[in-house]
Amino acid sequence: MTTLPPPATPPPLPSPMRRTCPWWPLQIIAQSAAAFWFNYRARGLEHLPAQSGAMLLINHRSFVDPILAGLPLDRPVSFVARHNLFSVPVLGGLLRRTFVVPINRDAAGTASLREIIRRLEHGFLVGMFPEGTRHTGPETLGPLKPGFVSILRRAKVPVIPVGIAGASKVMPRGTVLLRPRPVRVVIGEPISASRLSELATRGRERELLDFVAGRMSDTVTAAEEWLADVT
Repeated sequence: MTTLPPPATPPPLPSPMRRTCPWWPLQIIAQSAAAFWFNYRARGLEHLPAQSGAMLLINHRSFVDPILAGLPLDRPVSFVARHNLFSVPVLGGLLRRTFVVPINRDAAGTASLREIIRRLEHGFLVGMFPEGTRHTGPETLGPLKPGFVSILRRAKVPVIPVGIAGASKVMPRGTVLLRPRPVRVVIGEPISASRLSELATRGRERELLDFVAGRMSDTVTAAEEWLADVT
């Protein structure tokens, strides 16, 4: 009878309050460049927890969305990204050094889900794009994929909706160059862990998705209205 080896113990996680070396020197430069080049502004930072973990659910219009969402934050965000990006030279190494979690969108494995939950419980902000892919429709938000619900059932953390406006003009789909267009980011009020736990019970998944989608749409609309004031 073959004895299976015990599951590998994941490496210890770093502090969820301090950015890694590749990012923190660039953040000041990036913030200054974004303020000048994109007229970048963000509001709602007071809604982020000071010490504990939370899930950031962000609308997705452009490849630059993770940078735009994390730019004004003093602490790192552990984003979730497609697993095949980790095989891209240079980019893969950068993703590994900036806390990004790989996940297969077509068949999310339990190992990825466990790692996301581990980071949330450790105190990380985990950033996800629940639309699953970049949304190009006229409506503010595309349909949400239900994958994050299983995480909420196990990780008792709040969800914070984040709306980004202007990213699709900074880097439209199919382009590789950034364009000087204004960007606005709105961080919404958190949805409490207790409210999420109530909605995440079996049989109420549709209600949860509709509730979260509504809160996300509110932040996207607020960001779009803010952007309209300067364009």
